[in-house]
Amino acid sequence: MRKTFSSLLEDLVEKDNRVITLLGDIGVFSFRNTMKGFPDRVLNIGILEQSMVGIAAGLSKQGLIPFVHTIAPFLVERAFEQLKIDFGYQRLSGNFVSVGASSDYSALGSTHHCPGDIALLLTIPGFEIFVPGTSAELALAIETSYDNESPTYFRLSEKQNSRDFSNASNAGSIVKEGSKCTVIAFGPVLDVVIEATNDLDVEILYFYKLHPLDKSLIISNCKTRKILLIEPFYSNTMSASVSNLIPEKLRIESIGYPREFIRNYGSLNEHLEFLGFTIERIRMKIEELIQS
Repeated sequence: MRKTFSSLLEDLVEKDNRVITLLGDIGVFSFRNTMKGFPDRVLNIGILEQSMVGIAAGLSKQGLIPFVHTIAPFLVERAFEQLKIDFGYQRLSGNFVSVGASSDYSALGSTHHCPGDIALLLTIPGFEIFVPGTSAELALAIETSYDNESPTYFRLSEKQNSRDFSNASNAGSIVKEGSKCTVIAFGPVLDVVIEATNDLDVEILYFYKLHPLDKSLIISNCKTRKILLIEPFYSNTMSASVSNLIPEKLRIESIGYPREFIRNYGSLNEHLEFLGFTIERIRMKIEELIQS
């Protein structure tokens, strides 16, 4: 996804003279060609994330379209007040593109983990949030939303789904129909969900735009009122967003990151297995939900 992003940004900088990119000393080499061709439109601000977001707000007020790019915890958690006040409160437009997701940088420890970014950004009114599951979904999200007059967050991950839904209406899709319960997958967790439910009579919905959610898709499905969320961030982050769209009483369960620090080390796949993003645990949760 990072290669797709740098390529997209190179095209945007060339065709839209309002686009300006601010880097937090991350991924600078990937933007070397754009920096060479447009030295005044791709700037490495350094490890000054709060200042970088503040600078982006000033650029936005001048009619430019800023892209701000660095690792998720440094962008969302370290600069949260600037995102909230400089962009949310002032209703400014800007694009915030993170890498690292929840624990892509698993071996670097909790300083580089960020399972709380989505939950934090959902507290800022007006933010649009994308968690693409493929590079094509990322490309469509940026191409259609970079100039949407809203603060917009794009969460890049090393994990990608094998199935692509970049043609989905409003970034939500029905992957599979079923009658026993509904499994909702967000972003790059769809493959394991499809494998886990291969022979089960369950419905699968998939979203890579998390806010605002596709209201009509949620309302017209989830008829069993038994819902399992598969969330590659803090567990139950999306529970309220889903339940607020359906007036009836729901049973909502979640498989996501626990709300605790992950102190063990290992690869990303080892982390995901440790956290329960596995075929076995998803099947067990679904069976419990169906029998409840």
